[in-house]
Amino acid sequence: MKVLAINGSHRKGSTFILLEEALKELKDFETEIISLCDYKLEYCKVCNACKRNGGVCIVKDGYEEIAKKLKEADAVIVGSPVYFGSVTGMLKTLFDRSRTLRINWDLKNKICAAISVGATKHGGQEHTLQAIQAWALIHGMIFVADSDPTAHFGCAAVAKQTENGFEIDEWGLQTARSVGKRIKEVLNLLKEK
Repeated sequence: MKVLAINGSHRKGSTFILLEEALKELKDFETEIISLCDYKLEYCKVCNACKRNGGVCIVKDGYEEIAKKLKEADAVIVGSPVYFGSVTGMLKTLFDRSRTLRINWDLKNKICAAISVGATKHGGQEHTLQAIQAWALIHGMIFVADSDPTAHFGCAAVAKQTENGFEIDEWGLQTARSVGKRIKEVLNLLKEK
């Protein structure tokens, strides 16, 4: 089984670190992190070509590779820093472009979880997590939270940039690990069936 982690940040910083923490709990599975900053993504223009073409987008860019990876994954962890109270524009672009995957319900019944990080304790992390959750539910995915010990909406961390990298709050790191543990638990339940 494969777990795909998506770093919705414009750089490989605190969101990337939190995704790595979650994936540490998933050593028994094939895992991969992709960073959207490594791809060129055009905006969805809602031209409806994907509806006419059976889910194939006519725009040729980095989205094709990401869509393929999403189709192959059994579980997806989506991470985003908070940008003005929600996900990054780059991640929203991916969400909009993923309309192609909804034509044939390619993501239906895949497991999904969310990670968000902001600069302050109440910096919009929950709203960002809910935006990721809404995307997953629109695709018919099975959304899971961070579970024990908190069981909220996912990982909501606080990070400060330092000269040497990032300082992430311990509770945020713990909830990232809990996201990974919960995905592992659910994937193992599915393997048993």
